[in-house]
Order: sequence, then structure tokens, then C-alpha cells
Amino acid sequence: MRLLVIEDNRNLVANLFDYFEARGHVLDVAPDGITGLHLAATQDYDAILLDWMLPRMEGPEVLKRLREEHGLEVPVIMLTARDELPDKIAGFRAGADDYLTKPFALPELEVRLDAVLARVKGRNPHKLLQVHDLKLDLGTLEAQRAGQPLHLYPACRKLLEVLMRASPAAVTRDQLEYALWGDEPPDGDMLRSHIYELRRAVDGPFDAKLLHTLPRVGYRLSAPSSDTQA
Repeated sequence: MRLLVIEDNRNLVANLFDYFEARGHVLDVAPDGITGLHLAATQDYDAILLDWMLPRMEGPEVLKRLREEHGLEVPVIMLTARDELPDKIAGFRAGADDYLTKPFALPELEVRLDAVLARVKGRNPHKLLQVHDLKLDLGTLEAQRAGQPLHLYPACRKLLEVLMRASPAAVTRDQLEYALWGDEPPDGDMLRSHIYELRRAVDGPFDAKLLHTLPRVGYRLSAPSSDTQA
């Protein structure tokens, strides 16, 4: 399981990492709301643990943007000291799947995570991204266009996922590089090479081109302007 922890309490983050990594899970951390929103929108997580009181953007606003602007259905458990009923109602209305008040026992959080993931898996076993006639199944990692399978190596598949999640909005070069390499991009313009391979797979055999270069900005994946889904 891959978890995103959006939390600014370093002690709590350390405890979460110790507990869940010992059980074989992979965790990323964001110490503020804006960083958390960026990671959640550009990376693929099984679940998100989200604090309410965060620097730069509070938890409910992060959650609202994830649901409404990015259309993400990833399970989110809010972790907060705010235990009043109006706060809980506000959290659920923002899109939370569960709400756990601090302090809490880590085994309880683990059980709640398991329950939330089981419910989500039952109602949506495979997450399908689609732009025009291009599809990417996040469950099987299979991509196809117009019914034809696309053969993508992992870096191209990750770029495709980020671009499809953002579509029809543009994604900057910095955002794409971060999605692939985090804070340590390689020397040289490796991104251009990956984009070339992705374009060849996605657009090469087809008349309608979906992957567009935006000079001095980045790239955008969008349906042809005549497509009613655009």
C-alpha cells in the first residue's frame, strides 16, 4: 500500500512511518497543504492521511480541490484534534471517507484504513482514466487507444497518467519532472526523450493528435477541439 501523509507534526509523521513501513507499506509526506495537493494530484496513492490544520492550505480545502478540481476518488482519512460534531460534518462534506480524532492508536488507524480500502475496492475495482479514445486502466496498468493496446515503459506510463489526470489543463515541465524523479531530476533533458516516446506511442499511428507541446510552459493532453468531450 502506498500512502500519502499530509501532516506538519514531525513526531506524528515519524510514528506513522515507523508503524506502516514496518508492515511493508510505502509512505510519502507533505508538510503543508499545497505540497500535499500537488503530490496527490500527480502521484498515485492507495490512500491519503490528511491533517486539518496545515500551513499554506488547510485540510478541508485540499480535500475539496482534490475531489472537485482533480476528480480524484482516492480514499482520504482526516486526522485532526477537532472533535466537535460540526467539524466532523464539515470534513465528511468536503469529501473525507473517514475521520479520526487525535490522539489515536495506530492499530485503530490501520483497521480504519483497511475498511475504507475494502469499501472503495468493492465499488470501483479499477480506476479508468480516459481522454477522447485514449484509456489508461490504473488497476491493470494497461493503456489503449481506439481499442489498440499501447506498449509503454514505466516512465512513459507515469507521464501519461499525470497528463490524463490533469486533462485538459496543461502540466508544466517542472511538474512532470517532479512526478518522475522528485527533487533530483537527472542531468540533461531526459524529459524530452520520454515525451518523444510517449507521443510516438499515443499519437504516432493516429490522425487525431492528443499530446500538445506548449512552448515555455509544458504539455497538455486533450481531445480534438471537435470532440464533444473536450
